[in-house]
Amino acid sequence: MKLNFVKKVANWGNYPVVEKEVKSEDKIEKIKNYIRANGDVIARGNGRCYGDASLAEHIFSTKRLNKFISFDRLNGIIECEAGVLLSEVLEVIVPQGYFLYVTPGTKFVSVGGAIASDVHGKNHHAEGCFSEYVIEFKLMNERAELLTCSREENADVFWATIGGMGLTGIIVSAKFRLKNIETAYIRQESIKAENLDEIFRLFEESEDWTYNVAWIDCLQKGKNLGRSILMRGEHALSAELAKKQGEYPLKLKEKFKPMVPFYFPGFVLNNLSVKIFNWFYWNKQKKKEIKNYVDYETFFYPLDVINDWNKIYGKKGFIQYQMVIPKVQGKEGMKRILETIAKSGNGSFLAVLKLFGKNNPKAYNSFPFEGYTLALDFKVNSKLKSLVKQLDDIVEEFGGRIYLTKDSMSRSSLTNYIENVNNPKFISLQRQRILNQ
Repeated sequence: MKLNFVKKVANWGNYPVVEKEVKSEDKIEKIKNYIRANGDVIARGNGRCYGDASLAEHIFSTKRLNKFISFDRLNGIIECEAGVLLSEVLEVIVPQGYFLYVTPGTKFVSVGGAIASDVHGKNHHAEGCFSEYVIEFKLMNERAELLTCSREENADVFWATIGGMGLTGIIVSAKFRLKNIETAYIRQESIKAENLDEIFRLFEESEDWTYNVAWIDCLQKGKNLGRSILMRGEHALSAELAKKQGEYPLKLKEKFKPMVPFYFPGFVLNNLSVKIFNWFYWNKQKKKEIKNYVDYETFFYPLDVINDWNKIYGKKGFIQYQMVIPKVQGKEGMKRILETIAKSGNGSFLAVLKLFGKNNPKAYNSFPFEGYTLALDFKVNSKLKSLVKQLDDIVEEFGGRIYLTKDSMSRSSLTNYIENVNNPKFISLQRQRILNQ
């Protein structure tokens, strides 16, 4: 069945919204024919990135490339088509005692999108990006050639595609390694930090933990600037959960998952409501430190529990602004950023701080490098572009970088770090990004 039509398209932030041609096929020959007929084609996975990625003139949806190819249970290697979601991978591998080496903050991203964005998680300082565990993938390039790409075969295309935002072609399928686990649970410690100095000290003390992430109240000022809660974790061993989970340590309990049924009115999410939310989030943890066990969904994907949570931001949508500041200047850079946000009154409903480890120099298009990264959600309003410009200036001053997967407003000088800037597809995508604004 042929699926090819013009429709309104937006990513998870619902900003920007554009009208573009969307094509979906599951047969290799038909994909080849589509590429031959249209020069400017960008693949689109599940649309769960926050920015304007994939919003090109001709969009190829990989949703019909949704089949598993093989699962080597002995060696922990899985192969699937690019449109398979990480949530679907987890459903297969967790009961078999495996987990993803690297996962972003939502499980509803496609495998192809994970490679094109070279996604990172709460463990970059310990285990790097998603690409570290990719063995090979098949790529349909702009000449409609199907290439097998790995560190040994077509290595130049392999590394250009990692974090390349779909500009080298359409990822058709991928093979990657998995992590052994004994349970579907995380041993977690939550520690309150009164200010920026304390949270940075806690991050330094927690570098030997596999997973680290902090929620930050970005509207605090003065002595409370950077008030936050650090959550660090390790995969729980079966012996730890013997009494709690009995014979089913790899099985999660069914949960009620509420849904946001409609777009909230624009006035609901404002500076006051963000302050109230932050107050409740900070005070719900009564003790300085809490140690407990949580399932992997609670630890890695807290927002996935609420279906269509993006509607909370209203029909105008929101952006997620994520940057990384070099480690040696991390605290000073974050202080400037948080002060600027607090002063602007544009509170972020969700602000997440993480620590990045050293980058892989071969993955030259990948976003992370050694430093601190902050991700912030902002409702789209008339003052937002001015705030983004101020944040861009700070990031540039400290030698930082903006995450292309989440960008829709930042200047090209901060986002154009892709090595092959003369790539006509890249130039076209950036031109389209400006027009979409």
